[in-house]
Amino acid sequence: MTLYELCEKSVVNLSTGACLGRVDDLVFSPDSAVITHLVIFGKPRFFGLLGRGEDTRIEWQRIRTIGADVVLVDGPAEKTRREAKIWSFGGT
Repeated sequence: MTLYELCEKSVVNLSTGACLGRVDDLVFSPDSAVITHLVIFGKPRFFGLLGRGEDTRIEWQRIRTIGADVVLVDGPAEKTRREAKIWSFGGT
C-alpha cells in the first residue's frame, strides 16, 4: 500500500464511531524508520488564511485494521498544535 492509497481512506474511531478525517501525513522513527503515528491535519480557518486547527496524531499501536475504504482506530487521539507561521514582506 502506498501513502497515496492510505490518504484516500477515512479514519474512524471504534469507541465513538466518529469519523476523524483522512490521513494526511505519517511520522517515522528516525532510528528504526518505523511508522509511529498517523497525522490528520486540523480544519482550515477562514479558507486557510488564518491557519489551521489542531492536528490529530494517532499512535500506530491504536490502529485495529486497515480496510478497503476505512482505517479503524481504538482509543483517544492526541491533539497537537502547529507553530504559527508569521508572514513578512521584504526586509527581515
